[in-house]
Amino acid sequence: MKKMVLSILVDNTAGVVSRVSGLFSRRGYNIDSLTGGITEDPSYSRITVVVNGDDQILEQIRNQLLKLEDVREVRELLPDESVCRELVLVKVSANVKERQAIIAIADIFRAKIVDVAVDSLMIELTGNKNKINAFLNLLEGFTIKELVRTGITGLTRGAGDIAEYLDD
Repeated sequence: MKKMVLSILVDNTAGVVSRVSGLFSRRGYNIDSLTGGITEDPSYSRITVVVNGDDQILEQIRNQLLKLEDVREVRELLPDESVCRELVLVKVSANVKERQAIIAIADIFRAKIVDVAVDSLMIELTGNKNKINAFLNLLEGFTIKELVRTGITGLTRGAGDIAEYLDD
């Protein structure tokens, strides 16, 4: 099984995420991660999907996506040619004794403390999957009250833009 990160440029229309994700469910493919949002051109949105499969399945997924009316471009985000990141928010129980240790761990990872309460801290961290997993592993000795991850999003490196996608 191979992991593939796809950057899908789509028309910014109602229901486009439903149509893209529906393609996966209708064919029995699992989505490991799905993120999306508007681009610098409000006519388009970019959806980033992480899927696993053998070469044949991954090629079939790409071909099926290209058949959807709203899809303008599908590109694989290769590790050496793109930047991919994920965001995690973690609410950690923190009494007076634990607070400094948790802040020290956050500092090591360049995470931000985004909320402080009497008995907890909320930490924001952006990075690749390995960085986030390493951070969460160091927090295992503490009580995590809540956690949310965005899933992977990314762009290809270099000076390209939407026009490049549409001209290909």
